[in-house]
Amino acid sequence: MTLTLTGWMLYSMWVVLGLMGLSFLLGLYKALKAGSFSSALILTYLQDMLYYVFPLFLISNMMSLDPTGFLLLVAYYIGALGLVLKYLAQLKK
Repeated sequence: MTLTLTGWMLYSMWVVLGLMGLSFLLGLYKALKAGSFSSALILTYLQDMLYYVFPLFLISNMMSLDPTGFLLLVAYYIGALGLVLKYLAQLKK
């Protein structure tokens, strides 16, 4: 199987990874400004990549197994929307 991020799936992944990177940079800035930098900041985002982004890639790779063509697509977009809302709420704090 190959990675099949096409069309809006690719744009939604860019938004998710962009917000994730922005959240990381903001957290890094706050930690450095407060003088409380630790490796937990980096490990948190690596864990988020494993728990949230990797399943989106798995869903996109399973698209060829979906006979309807839209069930996994809807699951992908719901997952991406959930991540966008998670990181927007995190940036708001």
